[in-house]
Amino acid sequence: MISRRSFVATLAATAGAGLCSGQAAWSAPALSMTDLRGSIDAGAAGLSPTPGEDQTRQLAELIAQAVRGDQWVFLPPGRYEVSNLTLPDRTRLTGIAGATEIAYSGGGAFIDAGAANRIELSNIIFNGAGLPLPEDVPAMLNLRDVFDLTIDNCTLKGNAKTALQMERCGGRITNCRISEIGEYGLYAIDSTGLAVKDNIVSDCGNGGLLIHRRQKGEDGSIVTGNRITRTGSTYGGTGQYGNAINLYRADSVIVSGNHISDSAFTAIRANSSSDIQIADNQCLRSGETAIYSEFGFEGAIVTGNLVDGAANGINIANFNEGGRLAIVANNIIRNISLTGPYEHDSVGFGIGIGVEADTVVSGNVIENVPRFAMLIGWGPYLRNVAATGNVVRAAKIGCAVSVAEGAGSALISGNIFEGMAEGAVIGFRWHDAATGELASGDERFAHLTIAGNRVA
Repeated sequence: MISRRSFVATLAATAGAGLCSGQAAWSAPALSMTDLRGSIDAGAAGLSPTPGEDQTRQLAELIAQAVRGDQWVFLPPGRYEVSNLTLPDRTRLTGIAGATEIAYSGGGAFIDAGAANRIELSNIIFNGAGLPLPEDVPAMLNLRDVFDLTIDNCTLKGNAKTALQMERCGGRITNCRISEIGEYGLYAIDSTGLAVKDNIVSDCGNGGLLIHRRQKGEDGSIVTGNRITRTGSTYGGTGQYGNAINLYRADSVIVSGNHISDSAFTAIRANSSSDIQIADNQCLRSGETAIYSEFGFEGAIVTGNLVDGAANGINIANFNEGGRLAIVANNIIRNISLTGPYEHDSVGFGIGIGVEADTVVSGNVIENVPRFAMLIGWGPYLRNVAATGNVVRAAKIGCAVSVAEGAGSALISGNIFEGMAEGAVIGFRWHDAATGELASGDERFAHLTIAGNRVA
């Protein structure tokens, strides 16, 4: 067998030979692997993958031994079947990516942990094996109060419940694959500085990545670089389920650079979450609103996103519940549909961008919208909205603005409207059109400033 040191020396010699022969200099890439010097090799210690044999006790004993020496446990390739495996503080467990599998053997919990300073898991397939978990066990991996959790380059698959549930945990979940899950891919509650980065999440029955808090407050999680596809909503509802990324009561969260497609409901849904950034995401074929900031929030930046295919594009909603203060800028929204996943009892579907209070809508390009490209206010729920410098093409109505009694101020200026079927700027009282064309302004509505728009 070739040792790691010999392997690296061979790479160095190869690079030197290239230089001597006049070839371009070449350097070995950084080796992305866990440093296993001093680790416990589970195979050498007598643990061998044996299908049909529960190996919980042997694996737990090896982990306990490694914890005492601050060592890793290395699992050679194969399938190890366990249940009710509890990970103690300082667990460090790794294998061969794509070849080492820990499978649920049934009868109790799969894997859990609590009250740990550090736990590290890498290069392992965690397979729920399609076996049912007990009613009081919420997830395949159920972790609580882990200050510094690392799960890297792992696969979680094959269970009717949630893949990974975390409560009061910090750390990072990176480069993992989560698929074939009945409920949620990742459900993080009351996180303490969590990063969820560069994962692939597919075919989850009711939600992809959930960042929730039991009480509204600062969360600080970062959700970036993930690829999420085919998020279902088997529980139905009107938005509680079926969202690829869902924030609830979680303030100060960044959601950026994610590629999201084919969500039953929303690509990115933020409910009662303040001081958030939703930036530079790709949202394709969302069943309902592609990007939502709703209910009791203050402060949302929604910028640089591309939305192609949705029942609504971007919705900044619920001023009646305290939802206010946002920037919606430099997004592309196109190919919006009138059809949603349920019968809407309020504003409805077919809207490009909808906003209500203390919000700037600027620099967006909106195209192919069957109802309103922009909806500014709803009944009396309108205050301090500026819609400027947007380009709107091919819509039924370019901008619907509330002229209902009690509506507050709005500025609509410097926009380009081309191909409007029924008008560029039209005043509405709730669902009903109440004016003719307002694109050049109308002094009857003191709360509106409309100027400098171009209608082609």
